[in-house]
Amino acid sequence: MSRPTLLVLYGSQTGTAQDTAQRITRQAQRRKMMVQVLPLDSYNVANLISESLVVFVCSTTGQGDPPDNMKNFWRFLFRKSLPADSLSQLDCAVLGLGDSSYPKFNFVAKKLHKRLVQLGASMLLPAGLADDQHDLGSDAVIDQWLKLFWAKVFALYPSLSDVIPLREDEPLPPLFTFHFLDKGNEKTEDRLQSHPVPLQPRPFPCRLVSNNRVTDTSHFQETRLIEFDITGSNIEFAAGDIVMMHPQNLPEDVEQFCQLLRLDPEAEFTLRATGNTAVPARLPQPCSVRHLVESYLDIAAVPRRSFFELLSTFSSNELEREKLQEFSSAAGQDELHSYCNRPRRTALEVLADFPHTTAELKADYLLDLFPEIQPRSFSIASSLQAHPNRLQILVAVVRYKTKLYKPRKGLCSTWLASLDAEQGDVFVPLWVKKGSLKFPKDPHTPVIMVGPGTGVAPFRSALQERNAEGKHSNVLFFGCRSESKDFYFRSEWEEMVKAGHLSLFTAFSRDQEAKVYVQHRVRENAELLWELIANKNACFYIAGNAKEMPSSVCDALKEVFQREGGVSSEDAKQMLDVMERTGRLQSETWS
Repeated sequence: MSRPTLLVLYGSQTGTAQDTAQRITRQAQRRKMMVQVLPLDSYNVANLISESLVVFVCSTTGQGDPPDNMKNFWRFLFRKSLPADSLSQLDCAVLGLGDSSYPKFNFVAKKLHKRLVQLGASMLLPAGLADDQHDLGSDAVIDQWLKLFWAKVFALYPSLSDVIPLREDEPLPPLFTFHFLDKGNEKTEDRLQSHPVPLQPRPFPCRLVSNNRVTDTSHFQETRLIEFDITGSNIEFAAGDIVMMHPQNLPEDVEQFCQLLRLDPEAEFTLRATGNTAVPARLPQPCSVRHLVESYLDIAAVPRRSFFELLSTFSSNELEREKLQEFSSAAGQDELHSYCNRPRRTALEVLADFPHTTAELKADYLLDLFPEIQPRSFSIASSLQAHPNRLQILVAVVRYKTKLYKPRKGLCSTWLASLDAEQGDVFVPLWVKKGSLKFPKDPHTPVIMVGPGTGVAPFRSALQERNAEGKHSNVLFFGCRSESKDFYFRSEWEEMVKAGHLSLFTAFSRDQEAKVYVQHRVRENAELLWELIANKNACFYIAGNAKEMPSSVCDALKEVFQREGGVSSEDAKQMLDVMERTGRLQSETWS
């Protein structure tokens, strides 16, 4: 049998599935196979019937949804009109990346595997279900799964056994080559080079109107209400929708990066692809080093294992190379977690720790080594009816200590907090996408919302919108640490309560000796909740941190059904399942 061409297709929301797809691609290249890697929505899915060997790598987002860059593929694949044997020529495998703390763990991978079988595809092995909650992260499953995958491929294509693979320490060719321009001597054709069409909507630069801290200055958590002017953008949104943006690296990090790699931040270059990879649509041609590092390379993230694997191939310093190889080996994963993941060490800090290797890094490999900064999403916290031409978000600034000397900072929240509306015009490119929360159109359907902390943001949007539309049957459970320090939008809620448009229940966890959370308030108001849900067809919403709150609130709701409805524990669970299936129970959570 001839040597196959491997197609690696991925659906990735945060870049993890993309990184894994690129890892599989490198393994195929080392085996001297022809290989192509693409996001699922950049691939013409009609060609799948003529492929012979495909690996699908996909994550699961939200409440069991496919990532944004595989939604078109997903719709096509689940068409009822597709013949049952349409993929009978295909040998393939599915690798899922998920987090078992979410109820729909690896839902997309499981469903994709099942659908491919229905369409007649031959599955080389069971779907790999990697779990971020594992002590060693997703790699604990991925390593073993890839071993099995390659064993199956070699059994299927015996001619591959004759190939002498490239050594693990040999660098592969870079994805792109950098062509630095002499200042004032750029070529016109470089200036005018066309770009592929980006998969996401084109962002609109929106002017920053205000950026105000809404927690007490004595409170450890800095949270900000940020407002943008969307005049002329054609941006429209409804309650439950999400705004997206690309953050930027901090100026001091950009400077340090350029110093470590001995790069001139003002130098300009054009990119040329070495294979069939498209030049990134977000990078202008030509581009300055400063723009590349500030707006594109994710140097402030905790690097993945692939970073160490690639870095080791550039190192001629024996000590550094051995350490990097250890970190990138399956046996060294506990060591890597202690060094990198547990203290949340950034890629920039790793470069500083390996100075000899960093000094040898060639610019050509920057886009192989550093992933693109992924867009960040925020629930929109305002309604167009209440604030025409405005869009507001509620942002908790991420800052925490680890064993490292410098506090850890969230890239996007720190960047947003640094923007000053009073220092002249500041513009942030934004775009909006549909959120997972959908609110009822019927004006008589009551709405019950549970939103502790910044989880209240989409519910502020919903309440402003519903009140503008005359929908006044609203219940809000809000929780925070202290009534005096982080009670977001207090005066707005009090006005709505006064007008008879809102029933408000609060839980201030640290204002008394015994901690009180939103789930306690749900139990205390069992009679009201049963009346609204059982007799008035109310919809129930949960938004906030995914750790324990959502499941605790659902447990409290099941107790309400048992106590007030006199049903068994099993029946209460079934009632909750039916509510979820019919859209009467919805949640939007994040980790």
